[in-house]
Amino acid sequence: MAREIGFFELNTGARIPSVAIGTSQAALNVIGDAVAAAIKVGYRHIDTAKAYGNEKEIGIALKKLFEAGTVKREDLWITSKLWCSNHAPEDVPEALERTLKDLQLDHVDLYLIHWPVSMKKGAMGYDQPENLTQPDIINTWRAMEKLYDSGKARAIGVSNFSTKKLGDVLEVARVTPAVNQVECHPSWQQPKLHAFCKAKGVHLSGYSPLGSPGTASLKSEVLKNPVLNMVAEKLGKSPAQIALRWGLQMGHSVLPKTVTEARMKENFDIIDWSIPDDLFEQLSKIEQARLVKGTPFVHQTYGAYRTVEELWDGEI
Repeated sequence: MAREIGFFELNTGARIPSVAIGTSQAALNVIGDAVAAAIKVGYRHIDTAKAYGNEKEIGIALKKLFEAGTVKREDLWITSKLWCSNHAPEDVPEALERTLKDLQLDHVDLYLIHWPVSMKKGAMGYDQPENLTQPDIINTWRAMEKLYDSGKARAIGVSNFSTKKLGDVLEVARVTPAVNQVECHPSWQQPKLHAFCKAKGVHLSGYSPLGSPGTASLKSEVLKNPVLNMVAEKLGKSPAQIALRWGLQMGHSVLPKTVTEARMKENFDIIDWSIPDDLFEQLSKIEQARLVKGTPFVHQTYGAYRTVEELWDGEI
């Protein structure tokens, strides 16, 4: 029996739409039109971040959509993220204010600590290790909690946090993280982290749910996996649809990226059908490999992490 999965309920009681349009690495002067097209297709969840450099363009697109009556603000879920150079507690509210100004909104539905990594104030990009500093995640989290109290971030959470790092926050949190957004797809299923999040009432949201096939540096083969393709062929679906539907049935929201309307429609057409249990079980046998390793945040001298293993606490 097909199970419709349009939303997941967070620990705040809010319902996060199960499929988002991801906006990282999208070219400027393209992303505004892509967001508008996605909303017309039916998406109601937009995932962005300060680091993506596109919040102003998305804000302009949203304003036009609201003014045209295409969609109402209360029907959209907007996620953004705190960049690594704004971790100091006094910088956290300023960072959100800049994001809200760029998006032309009075609140975001979800605000995440983008990485468990801190950088010197004003630093952007990934290619200057001397900008890496020692993170103080607990004090950053306390500043995030104040944003939740203010109502300007209706939910707060983390991104790229290992089981241990999420556990460290949970031990001291007054406001429990609502979400941990991490790489998650059939070739990187993260069963330990998934079980921990489920046990603690933290929703797992999966970025790169198709393995980021458009990112040359990652050399992704996720959608070429023979098991995934076998399931797709048996169900008359695309490999991308199987990868995304796998995420929904695992209990994750998924954040596929595309600026192509035909692919938006294909990626969104995963809500109201199911992968049968026997085929779903086959997907658990896929060989596992992390794609996003976070190597720019690892350095022998600067920052907190000397190895990739330290960054992910062995979950690699």
